[in-house]
Amino acid sequence: MNQLSVKHLLGIKHINKADIDLIFKTADHFKEVINRPIKKVPSLRDITIANIFFENSTRTKLSFELAEKRLSADVINFAAKGSSVSKGESLKDTALTLQAMGADAVVIRHGASGAAHQLAKQEWMKGVVINAGDGTHEHPTQALLDMYSIREKLGKLSGLKVCIVGDIAHSRVALSNIYGLISMGAKVSLCAPPTMLPRNIEQFGVKIYHDIN
Repeated sequence: MNQLSVKHLLGIKHINKADIDLIFKTADHFKEVINRPIKKVPSLRDITIANIFFENSTRTKLSFELAEKRLSADVINFAAKGSSVSKGESLKDTALTLQAMGADAVVIRHGASGAAHQLAKQEWMKGVVINAGDGTHEHPTQALLDMYSIREKLGKLSGLKVCIVGDIAHSRVALSNIYGLISMGAKVSLCAPPTMLPRNIEQFGVKIYHDIN
């Protein structure tokens, strides 16, 4: 059975083209499910997934929760606002609590870059960690959705010319898209004022433009 080369989904940087292809093929299969009268399958039955959001979010949180429930997972929703985090509970404390509750996977969104990596590398919990956006670092699931949509619309990613326009320096989605699109064989360019571009971004093999024209 095909499986990803990594245990956690922390960023597009850490997965390869074969992983992305497998995710897309799996998405193709499950996309058929949402067109059925009964939009639910037992793929994650008896699996408990905790959504822990230390940043406000609507679309990302609802998207994860809907997908988890359609796959029959048991879902725990945790929001930092109004929780023990507001009185000093740390990420470690939260992770240990979820481990004690038997969480098999954690979807984490955090304002600090590297929070998902810290959660994965520590021995606070044994479950899978999925990064739903950390600081200005990465947002892998959003980038996967972007690439999947382009692939669905244009039929491929390899050889396409894709320009990402805007504040690249502070966009975790842009960074994940750069990693992913290049991995899939697209030619990526960036257009932004110099102050909105990360330092040494050229080393990724992207073209830089400062004028949208």
